[in-house]
Amino acid sequence: MKRILVLTSLLCYMSAIAQTPNPTYKLVWSDEFNYNGLPDSSKWSYDTGGSGWGNNELEFYSHADTANASVYGGNLHITARRSSGGRNPYTSARLVTKFKGDWLYGRVEVRAMLPAGKGLWPAIWMLPTDSKYGGWPACGEIDIMENVGFMPDSVFGSVHTKRFNHTIGTGFTVGHYMDDEYKVFHIYAVDWDAGHIRFSIDGNVYAVFRNTSQGFEEWPFDQAFHCILNLAVGGNWGGKYGVDDKNFPATLLVDYVRVYQTTP
Repeated sequence: MKRILVLTSLLCYMSAIAQTPNPTYKLVWSDEFNYNGLPDSSKWSYDTGGSGWGNNELEFYSHADTANASVYGGNLHITARRSSGGRNPYTSARLVTKFKGDWLYGRVEVRAMLPAGKGLWPAIWMLPTDSKYGGWPACGEIDIMENVGFMPDSVFGSVHTKRFNHTIGTGFTVGHYMDDEYKVFHIYAVDWDAGHIRFSIDGNVYAVFRNTSQGFEEWPFDQAFHCILNLAVGGNWGGKYGVDDKNFPATLLVDYVRVYQTTP
């Protein structure tokens, strides 16, 4: 029997009912990764550097390096490796669609298989493109999927806002039991409109964050967001119990990224 881990119940609705895709959805952006080489530069850019990324992470994110981000065999491979030099002990990649794919509302769907190992922190998530409400967390964040390697039985969906975030103990994070996320591909998705953000895995909704019309402090999600794919190493959460170096190189596999929006 599946179990659902609820880390906070704020504004949350839990369901195991299969979700029928909105019949008015139209595919507006996608990368199927049916090519070879670096990720398509018309769709993806790179966040680069190794300053910890606000979470005391250990990796250096490279730019356009096939050792860390490459497409072959019908999949995007984001690979974290032990570093042979430099100040960071690991290298990895963080791909972003900013200014190349930015959307207000719709469905963002990513089919992926996650890497296993203590200290790994793969994520599929979204940030605002223009951040009209200021810096984090007031600007908002949508985490479609996160996994930390020391919790191999769970994946997580989250939102972060000025009122709801972990730094003040009010975060909205919901965990869902998984027993094969390292062995097979799953579809991780959010359906986002003016009133709700629904989190689902393989079409099954497991959490909903609702707009209660109390202002941007609760709901900064009325602006365009872009998608981010990355594989972090260590950090405040991912590295809570250390990093096991026997797991490197480690790869996040992405079969596709698809974005749908409603038709007029």
